[in-house]
Amino acid sequence: MTEHDTILIIDDEIQIRRLLEITLTAHNFNTCFAANGKEGLISAATHNPSLILLDLGLPDIDGHVLLVKLREWFTKSIIVLSVRNSEEDIIKALDNGANDYLTKPFRSGELVARIRASIRLNQEKKNDPLLEFGSLSIDMINHIVRKEGEIIKLTSTEFTLLALLAMNHGRVLTHQFILKEVWGYGYREQTQYLRVFIAQLRKKIEDNPSVPVLLLTESGIGYRFGD
Repeated sequence: MTEHDTILIIDDEIQIRRLLEITLTAHNFNTCFAANGKEGLISAATHNPSLILLDLGLPDIDGHVLLVKLREWFTKSIIVLSVRNSEEDIIKALDNGANDYLTKPFRSGELVARIRASIRLNQEKKNDPLLEFGSLSIDMINHIVRKEGEIIKLTSTEFTLLALLAMNHGRVLTHQFILKEVWGYGYREQTQYLRVFIAQLRKKIEDNPSVPVLLLTESGIGYRFGD
């Protein structure tokens, strides 16, 4: 993370924008703003921010729609800030590509910590062909997984699933997103299918598969690769 990363705030509430500007500036972030979805798309392309804070309740376009549009080309972190706190909205945002989701009102310290973590994770996963988590290493180029130096035999599908989760470590991936990315769009509702593969992977990479520390379940939502 560089000292002065730029954060784009897409929110129609001027009080929220002002609060975020004060908070982020105090922590050495630069800020830029958009009051609606159209301005947000233009600002994202113009300023190339390190991270976007996105409100779902915009005046001209629903935030979920904007999130999908941004993810057509914007590869950096997006955190949703919204008064909507239903499980449906949270899952939908994560499934559409949000890296994180905070409900309003939010605690400033927690928000800053999540911004830093999200930017850091995005930078870490950019170019490293070898991912290491304790005694587990994942060679992304040669498709080789080692635990304590010993090669673990994985099927092609198991490696693809593990790589997807590991490359997004710390981020919650929904069942539907994982199924679509690994097996294809037609498998998006086959959550039991995914559970079987997760169980198989846990047996191969976890010290104690019944108490996993790497392949973590986010109840009702999906899975997260822990650190």
